[in-house]
Amino acid sequence: MPKVWVEKLLDEPELYLLRIDDDQIKYFEATWDIPEGITYNAYLMKTEGAVVLFDAWKKDYAYQFLETLSRIVDPKEITHIIVHHTEPDHSGALPKVLEANGYNAKIIGTAFAKRLLEAFYGIKENVHAVEDGEELKIGSRTLRFISVPWLHWPDTMITYLVEDKVILSCDAGGGYSIPEAIDDTNEEVVERYLPYVTKYIVTVIGHYHKYIVQNIEKIKNLGIVDDVRMILPGHGLIWRKNPQKIFEYYANVGSGIPKKGKILVIYDSMYGFVERSVRIAIDELQKLGFEPVVYKFTDKEAPAVSDILGEVPDSEALIIGASTYEANVHPRIRYTLYELLDKANYEKPVLILGTFGWAGVAGREIETLIKRSRFDHVDTVEVRGRPTDEDEAKIREGIRELVKRLGR
Repeated sequence: MPKVWVEKLLDEPELYLLRIDDDQIKYFEATWDIPEGITYNAYLMKTEGAVVLFDAWKKDYAYQFLETLSRIVDPKEITHIIVHHTEPDHSGALPKVLEANGYNAKIIGTAFAKRLLEAFYGIKENVHAVEDGEELKIGSRTLRFISVPWLHWPDTMITYLVEDKVILSCDAGGGYSIPEAIDDTNEEVVERYLPYVTKYIVTVIGHYHKYIVQNIEKIKNLGIVDDVRMILPGHGLIWRKNPQKIFEYYANVGSGIPKKGKILVIYDSMYGFVERSVRIAIDELQKLGFEPVVYKFTDKEAPAVSDILGEVPDSEALIIGASTYEANVHPRIRYTLYELLDKANYEKPVLILGTFGWAGVAGREIETLIKRSRFDHVDTVEVRGRPTDEDEAKIREGIRELVKRLGR
């Protein structure tokens, strides 16, 4: 049974976290392997003459959500429901909430959210579309709504509680996994959690990663980040010890800020031939003081593409090794490349190592894709079968050129 958390975050106004730990999910958005699970965070505010619900949980947990909500307030007392983002992991329980509420609550979201609520759930009554920057006085509190489109749908907004200096940020600031705490008080918990934040950013928002930087810059320019007391995302940890840290982290991932010395190596090897070339490259990297992070597809292992994507933003460069398979790129690498170019398309150097038997295709095909992307193609070394001494010299020279592109 998934664990449910109810935590009071503020006394005045009364502000609560309602979190459920989804340890049953295997593939987020039916795509991304997340054995680490995920949380769904909703929030409830009780203020003078008003009760405000911020988002909800996934439909699978609608009944648990109502039970949890009812521990704090009678659902009929809810006066406003803020919909930051209509993706069903945050809105799926809304129909049940509205039913229990008697359909009396005013629903607030962007104009795009209004259209999606009708499309998803047939909800069209009592829905108020707010403008970017609009403020509403609800009870004793002022709520400012800030549009942050493409984080990660066009409907997305955040809410700023003006008097309390609290940001409710929905997907922005979220991450995969089920942290053993609710907030960032424990640094060890934070350090274990942050790699799952990177993985979440790349797989969920990566296609729009340039908008991460733009929207965080927008929020900063509004002057609400420097003195913010809490940032409350829709997934994972809430941030109140060092709330600025999560937005800084998001901006760094969006920009692809690298960790010095980290090189990501991705390859397939059906019968060990590609691996021989890759081992030469890794040996040269290590001699030059770099730390390769290696993911390989073999007859014994197949890493999750979601994990590979999470390694890209803070890598200095990439090495891609692939075998030619039926006059094309090996299917595992082909799929990985497709997602990499879509979700993690950064200006980073790439060295390609292709291996073939009777006809070399993989290296050239990958090169074509890389040259059409933001990645910086360094070289392509094609090897027939096992590498010869001449091939080894080319691979080592390719590594030295890669390192030169990094300014070393």
